[in-house]
Amino acid sequence: MTDAGSARHEAAPAATAADAAAAAATVAEEKPLGSVEETGGSADVIVVGAGPGGSAAAYYLAQHGLDVLQLEKSEFPREKVCGDGMTPRSVKQLIKMGVDIDAPGWVRNRGLRVIGGGIKLQLDWPDLASYPEFGLTRTRLDFDEILSARAVGAGVRLRTSTTVTGPITNTAGRVVGVTATVGKDKKPVEFRAPLVIAADGVSGRFALSLGIAKRDDRPIGVAVRRYYDSPSRTHDDYLESWLELRDGRDANRDTLLPGYGWIFGLGDGRVNVGLGVLNSSASFGQANYRTMLTDWLAGTPDEWQLNDEQYAIGPVRGAALPMGFNRVPHYTRGVMLIGDTAGMVNPFNGEGIAYAMESGELAADVAAQALSARSGPARERMLRWYPRELSHRYGGYYRLGGWFVKLIGNPDVMKLCTRHGMPHPVLMRFVLKLLANLTDPRGGDAMDRIINTLTRVAPAV
Repeated sequence: MTDAGSARHEAAPAATAADAAAAAATVAEEKPLGSVEETGGSADVIVVGAGPGGSAAAYYLAQHGLDVLQLEKSEFPREKVCGDGMTPRSVKQLIKMGVDIDAPGWVRNRGLRVIGGGIKLQLDWPDLASYPEFGLTRTRLDFDEILSARAVGAGVRLRTSTTVTGPITNTAGRVVGVTATVGKDKKPVEFRAPLVIAADGVSGRFALSLGIAKRDDRPIGVAVRRYYDSPSRTHDDYLESWLELRDGRDANRDTLLPGYGWIFGLGDGRVNVGLGVLNSSASFGQANYRTMLTDWLAGTPDEWQLNDEQYAIGPVRGAALPMGFNRVPHYTRGVMLIGDTAGMVNPFNGEGIAYAMESGELAADVAAQALSARSGPARERMLRWYPRELSHRYGGYYRLGGWFVKLIGNPDVMKLCTRHGMPHPVLMRFVLKLLANLTDPRGGDAMDRIINTLTRVAPAV
């Protein structure tokens, strides 16, 4: 493993006194872990959570030959609040994990349809050497289960209905396992491992138990979504993004609602419809987002069946979108944070699956090398490389995303960008590459070179 080594990344945090003490204590205290009868079990690595990030991490850890215990509080199948749309960046990760994306239930799309400023523009995903040229849709009801099955097939030991309640620490404060409750009777149990990967999603309860709270100075969004029976919209070659949302209950349609919206066809008669609002908006935390969704849909064509409650499938559900590294540090005292737990949603477009899976793979690679070393300072040096590499890969891009969020939070700026940007397809193709983070790192076109340069020169978050 080599350090990326640019000057801005040399400023990454060094070991804290607590980390150093914990590492030293681990050398002194490490001993054989309890048997299954004495504890809930032991492993080389415990992964908390079986979402996309957790299952990717578990899969790659198992591929490295490690004994992996994955703990999931729910039973499959289970719902998750998501737009169910995936860009080519997510598709690449699915292919790497060997997921059969040609099986029934996966629906391909060619690109993004953008609606705003009275203009409708269809943009194909860029033709790149680094990524597929198509996206996918699939509901999270079984998406996570498919990824989990890949992890189990690689040798991961999955335990569902197991709610992790907190860390087990040694005398120096290093995490050496987790406490949990199992089943409906919530039987308390302990699991032990020299390394824990926290992939428990937006709530980040495990990180919070270690005192790692979200940063208020980083972007965050709120999204709500609902499924509708919509035969006329379910088969669509494009994901659809609405940059302006009008109140459909306003007869003149002059009332502009905050946020952005989407309509993603699922190919089975249904669509996923939702909207998101960023914390740079004056309406963040003030509006009733569920009402906003129905107000917007009230103005859609009758044949779409999105403005009639009888075609709605299930309730409106909402979730937070933790963006731009809004929970740090990403490694401390024997715990690595990945995906939504680490606040890794893309601030430009709200995509979280790709970054959860990518960070899961990176965490697994770092963990495998670290665990090959003796416990103590040498292992800690390897583990601390993880947040440095995250900063190198995403820090500049997320900084740009933070600036972008602040700009579009101003309705006048957003209106200006929509009115003057949408009429120019070449500019919008550049914007698509930037927002979706889809460039070739080497040998790309002029757009790729500009975007890559911007992300390199922007100070890392």
